[in-house]
Amino acid sequence: MFTSSFRVKSYVWITSFVLCDTDGYNHRDQRRFPNEYLAMQIMSTVRKYQTHYFVSDYQQWEGEWELWFGTAVSMSPSPFGPHERAIAKFVAQIDASITKDGCACAVYAGLDWIVQENTVVRPDVMLVCGTQPTRYLESPPSLTIEVLSESTATKDLHAKRELYEEQKVEHYLIVDTAELSIQWLALQSNGKFSDQSDSIANDGKFSIELRNGCVVHFDRNAAFFVMAF
Repeated sequence: MFTSSFRVKSYVWITSFVLCDTDGYNHRDQRRFPNEYLAMQIMSTVRKYQTHYFVSDYQQWEGEWELWFGTAVSMSPSPFGPHERAIAKFVAQIDASITKDGCACAVYAGLDWIVQENTVVRPDVMLVCGTQPTRYLESPPSLTIEVLSESTATKDLHAKRELYEEQKVEHYLIVDTAELSIQWLALQSNGKFSDQSDSIANDGKFSIELRNGCVVHFDRNAAFFVMAF
């Protein structure tokens, strides 16, 4: 349907994450994800206005897309094995926790979250408590997990961090299967994320307590074990 992944109308907001020196771009990410970095740099120099899309348009598209403030963003190419294995491991751990504790929550992998009429995202993993969606999620989840891949890393580290913070997601985990690392961002009373990664950096197992009292238990070693094969 589209000839480009970057059909930008509201380009100022999107490109604010990828200006290299003045906006604090992580050059370690640039080295590890050179193809995406180059594509985002190109996008930052393009000032061509395109059609502004809405949820009704998004629902007609084929392929893997997200909708960011009216802009269609491709999720291609498909992620590789380590990415999908990590998602499966974390889904299993979350499900085991909420089942054991009898929490009124459910875990989803790849479900669309309609943030607003011109924004739809698809987190790798979401934990939703309370009323469960019958079709799409239309309210913030309690916890989201994104597993980095070359095609989505910059978006996960920057754009989604800002979006999830703005939408008051309680906890955001960013999983790096290459570095075998987990970044844990927890929403504080001031409405901003605080990086709690250091508190779990040396722990094979750690737990996250949600505001509703449910506790989710994670086993870092089990999640990454398959990477050794």
